Amino acid sequence: MRWGPGAGRKTMVATAMLLLTLSGPIKASTYLLMHGLVGLALGTLWRLQINWVLSITLCSLVRATGAIGYVLLSSFLIQENILSLITVNIHASLTYILTAIGVNTIPSMDAIYIIFGSLLLLNCGFFVFLLHILYAVILTKLGMRDSLKLPRWLEKAM
Repeated sequence: MRWGPGAGRKTMVATAMLLLTLSGPIKASTYLLMHGLVGLALGTLWRLQINWVLSITLCSLVRATGAIGYVLLSSFLIQENILSLITVNIHASLTYILTAIGVNTIPSMDAIYIIFGSLLLLNCGFFVFLLHILYAVILTKLGMRDSLKLPRWLEKAM
């Protein structure tokens, strides 16, 4: 954030190359998909002083896309369709819950995909929201309060 999006991009690439050299392509691609792209998006949006709601929304979408990419990469590497296993488990759990409350119906696959996508976005949204709060506290303690655009409720709390 201090030196701009270009420095963030170079740091992400350097970290991925270091992981590629030391730990191999799986660890490097996992870092890029789950953490590197989110960190780059977060730093860029904060540097541009984008509103927190928009920043959290965009970073959540980046994180969700990275998570799906990670699952697809893992599925390819272990030669098992993990997305299929997730949807089958959601279907079985939802059918069990509906049966337990007395509703005798089978959920459609569209409903399963909507539930899966909603839960994924909710998970990523909470994660990114917590990252925003954590980095706001850390960067404020480092003396970068002037370059941060914090919400009023967080300004009052700090």
